[in-house]
Amino acid sequence: MVVLREMRQEEYPAYCQYFIDDYSQEIMTNYGHSKEQAIELAKKDLAHSFPNGLEGSEHSLLCIEAEVEGTLTLLGYLWHSVNSEDRSTFIYDFFIAGEYRSRGFGRLAIAELEKQLRVSGIHQIKLRVAYHNERALKLYQEVGFVITGFNMAKTISAS
Repeated sequence: MVVLREMRQEEYPAYCQYFIDDYSQEIMTNYGHSKEQAIELAKKDLAHSFPNGLEGSEHSLLCIEAEVEGTLTLLGYLWHSVNSEDRSTFIYDFFIAGEYRSRGFGRLAIAELEKQLRVSGIHQIKLRVAYHNERALKLYQEVGFVITGFNMAKTISAS
């Protein structure tokens, strides 16, 4: 069984460090930005969504926990934001730590999110997955997500 719970204030700095490191790598890979530029973009995205930290944000930052070898363990994070108008939520970040991958925790976390959303009247989950993240794409397809489009970019040279 997996538990999704709201992140506590004292956990937020560790999440920020993980997110900036992880997302800046994705920005460098997907868009070819320098490390410094990618870090700044990741920081800006986080500050835009959580301008006051966890206080008063329309975004929900959850900790994913489960009992592992008899101990309640933090496995990862799930960041999403509900759009009440179209009764959907968008997942911005879904992370299971490497040592807990391929053990079914991702599927269980998505199922728990669905259960929580259903009670709130939310009927659709949306997300974006990087083209090279085959593991995530496989998980999402296994739990019922379908591809609805493609994000594309083209870099225009200065010359």
